[in-house]
Amino acid sequence: MESLRDIRNRINSVQKTMKITNAMYLMASSKLKKARKALEETEPYFESLQRAISKIILHTDLGSERFFATDKVIPDAKIRQGYIVITSDRGLAGAYNHNACRMAEAELKRHPQAVLFCIGQAGHSYFDRHPELSFRMDEEYCFSAGTPSLWQARDLANHIIDLFLSEELDEIHVIYTKMQNAMLTTTEMIQLLPLHGDLFPSNKVVETDVYIEDFDPSPSAVLRQVVPNYVKGILYGTMVESYAAEQNARMAAMDSATENAKEIISNLSLEYNRIRQAAITTEITEVVSGAAAQE
Repeated sequence: MESLRDIRNRINSVQKTMKITNAMYLMASSKLKKARKALEETEPYFESLQRAISKIILHTDLGSERFFATDKVIPDAKIRQGYIVITSDRGLAGAYNHNACRMAEAELKRHPQAVLFCIGQAGHSYFDRHPELSFRMDEEYCFSAGTPSLWQARDLANHIIDLFLSEELDEIHVIYTKMQNAMLTTTEMIQLLPLHGDLFPSNKVVETDVYIEDFDPSPSAVLRQVVPNYVKGILYGTMVESYAAEQNARMAAMDSATENAKEIISNLSLEYNRIRQAAITTEITEVVSGAAAQE
C-alpha cells in the first residue's frame, strides 16, 4: 500500500502535468485563430485568380495548355507522380500525423517511383523509418511545418512547377488534413497539377450580357502567367488548413489529457483521504485500547 507521502507526491506531479496540458491547449487555440485569420486574409486574392482563369479559358484551347490535363492516356504504372505530404514538427496531436503518413504510404506503394516532398519533421521521420518503400525523397524541398508562410508555398510551388513543365513529373498531388469543423478533421488528397477545366465552372457557359475581354499579348500568354500564382495559392491554402487542423487536434488531445488528469487527481485524493482516515482510526483505536488496558 502506498504511503500518504507517495500519494501526495503523485498528486503534485499530476497537477504540474495538468498545468502544462492546459497551457498547450491555450497556445494551440491562439495559433488556430491566427491561422484561420491568415487564410481569410489571402482567400479573396486567390479566389479572384480563379475567376480570372475562368474568364481566360473561355478564349483558350485547353488541349494545348501545358498546365491543364489532356486526353493523352498514360498507363497508371508509368505515370511519374509527385506527392507533397503535410505533417507537423511535433507530436501530441492525436492521429493527425499518422493519418497523413498512412495515406501517403499507400500511394507510394502503388507508385514506387514517385517523388516525395515532406512538409514537417514528423512525416520526414516516418518515411526515414520505411526504407522498404522505393520512392525518392526530395531532401532539398523538405522543410519545417512551422507557421505557414507564402514564401514557403511560393518556393515549393516554383520547384514543382519546374519539374512538371520539364516533364520530370506527370502529376503532382497534395496530401493534407482538412478541418471540417471543430469536431471533425479529414485527411484528403487533391491533384495540384495538371489542372482540370471543370475546376472553373464558367468555362462551360458564356454570358451574353457581358463584355468580351481582350488579352494582351494573348489569352494563352496571360494564362501561363496567372496559373502559377493560382497553384501557389492552392498549396498555401492546404498548408494553412493542415496547420489549423494540427492545432485543433492538439487542442482536443490536451483537453482530453487535462480531463484525465483531473480524474486521476480525484481518485488519488479519495485514496489519500481513505488511507488518512484509516490511519486516524487506527491511532484512535490504539489510544482507546491502551487506556482500557491501564484500568
